[in-house]
Amino acid sequence: MPSPDVVLITKADCHLCADARAAVARVTESLGIGWSERSVDDDASLRERFAEEIPVVLVDGIQRDFWKIDEVRLERTLRKALRLES
Repeated sequence: MPSPDVVLITKADCHLCADARAAVARVTESLGIGWSERSVDDDASLRERFAEEIPVVLVDGIQRDFWKIDEVRLERTLRKALRLES
C-alpha cells in the first residue's frame, strides 16, 4: 500500500514552521513514512493560496492543519490513510 503524500508548506524566518517541522517529523517517523517540505518563498502559487496560514500540512493534497500542527490529529489522519484505523 502506498504511503500518504505528506507535505509541509513553510516560509523563511517562520518560528511556527520550525515547530511544525518537528511535529511532522515526529508523527511521520513514528508511522514509518516520509514527508516533504515546500516553501512559499519558491512558489508563487503556494504563496497566493496559503499566504496567511503558514505553516500548512497537506495529506494527499488536502489541507489538514495550519499554524500550530496538532500531532494527535495528524497521526489519526495518517493512520486512516494507511488503513491502520477505521
